[in-house]
Parts: sequence; C-alpha cells; structure tokens
Amino acid sequence: MREIDLVVIGAGVAGLTAATHAARYGLTVVAVERMGVGGQIAAAERIENFLPHALSGAELGPLLHEQAEAAGAEFILDDVTGIAVDGDWRMVATATETIKARAAIVAAGSTPRPLGVPGEAALIGRGVSHCASCDGHFFAGQDVCVIGGGDSALDEALVLAEHAAHVTIIHRGTTLDAQRVLIDRVTAHGKIEIALSTAVEAILGDDRVAAVNLRNLATATTYDRPVKGVFVYVGLAANTAFLGPLVALDANGQIETDRMMRTSVPGIFAAGDIRAHSVAQLTAAAGDGATAAIAAWRYLKARA
Repeated sequence: MREIDLVVIGAGVAGLTAATHAARYGLTVVAVERMGVGGQIAAAERIENFLPHALSGAELGPLLHEQAEAAGAEFILDDVTGIAVDGDWRMVATATETIKARAAIVAAGSTPRPLGVPGEAALIGRGVSHCASCDGHFFAGQDVCVIGGGDSALDEALVLAEHAAHVTIIHRGTTLDAQRVLIDRVTAHGKIEIALSTAVEAILGDDRVAAVNLRNLATATTYDRPVKGVFVYVGLAANTAFLGPLVALDANGQIETDRMMRTSVPGIFAAGDIRAHSVAQLTAAAGDGATAAIAAWRYLKARA
C-alpha cells in the first residue's frame, strides 16, 4: 500500500491543474483517472475560451497531462470506488489497490444528465447521443435535434451543422442561456433552427430514432418532429456516488466547499464542476484546481 502526500481523483482540467500545482509545491502526488486524461473536454471539437488560440479537447488534455507529469505528478488509470478517513490518512480505494494519502482532492467531474423521457434509454447509441464530435458524422445529410439551451448545446449544434442537413435546438426556456457569441453564431447559421418554450415528451423509434414528440409550452399543443439523431445537453450530474455520506453535498448532489475548496471533512478538497456553485467553465475549473492544491499544501504544511 503506497503512502503519499496527496491523491487527486480525476484528470480533467481541474484535476490536472491541481496535480501540477501540488507537485510544484513539492508534494508527492498521484492522480487517479478512470477513463483518460482530459475528462469531458476530450470530446470537445473546438475550445475557444481557455487559451489565446483555439484547440480541440483531444489536444488540450494531453498538454495539461504533460505539464503535470513534468512537475512530478504520477498518473494511474483506475476506478476510484470509495474514500475513508483513518486518523491522519485519507484512504482511497480503487478497483486494484488502496492508496494512503495525507490529503485528497476530488475532481471527478460530472456526467451528462439524461432527459428522463420515454424512449431515451432504449435508444442510447441508436440515435440518442451526448457527444456531437463523436457521433455527428453518422448523421451526414440527415435532420437532427439538440436538446438544451446552454453553451454545450449550442457548441454541439454548431458541430452537428457541419454534418447534418438541418439542426433544431429545442429548449424549454423562453430565451437561450448561452454566451452571446454562441447565440449569435447559431442564430446566423442557415442550417440551425431554434425552438424555444418547447419540451421533449418522448423520443420515438423502434430500433433507431425516428422522431421526437414535442410540447409547445406556450400553447400546450403536442406534435412529432421527424429526426434521425437526438443530442442531449440538459445539464450535468456530479460524479459523487463513490463518496457515500463522507462529505456534505448540496441538493443537486454537488460537494459543498468554502472559497479555498475545503469540504466538510478536513484534508479533503473538491475542485471543478463536481463542487457546488461551480460555473462549469474551463478557466474556473483550472482556478479551482490551483486553489485546491494550494489549500492542500497549506493543510499538510500546518501538520508537518
């Protein structure tokens, strides 16, 4: 059983930034990631709000990984199954080992939240998707829809418009919730239509998506819209199940922290969109990671 200063759970932007800063402060750092470096950004086709120049998530993740390893952080590809407190140690159980760390930063991120409508679960991978950059090319020349009105929904609609014949953005609200630059782009795009005050009642199809059943919330009328693909971006669910009741969570299941990313348990910190009140932006995630790393270093230094 290895004994280290700090374990970082998750290797998205928040986790990678935390690992880099903590290692630079001289801590022995192990970062555990279950899928691969980059987290959710790995599937992003174009990122314009992090560096002075645009790049893909497949490019940004490895760059941050390289930076963290150069600082001295170690990476393990494994699945964290739980955390427990044993005196001064934070015991992090993975699928293959248990790591004894004097502090832990939870940066496990979130997963896309499902719509929860009839037909959705049965048609995942058969026209229902959460990743336009992964699956958009399968819908070349076809009609698709994007569910949601935030940054992710509009970003993905623009990606889909490069492949699909027509893209409909379906949003329950009366206005879109995204950045103005994205709203301007989708509004001006000839292949993108916006349907506001509209809810998805069901996703229709036998073996594959054939249509969505929609409700106009202003008129209470329902109708079917034929589509071959449904891309869902209606928010994120924090990946906190492995924590059990260890740390305090808010009503949305996100980890409650103070401004220094400290959780309700001393020696455990949280960073990125897994924490309550996160604005779910890459720059904010990086700031969270740096803050959590510095807070963890101070915590350990006070106990040296």
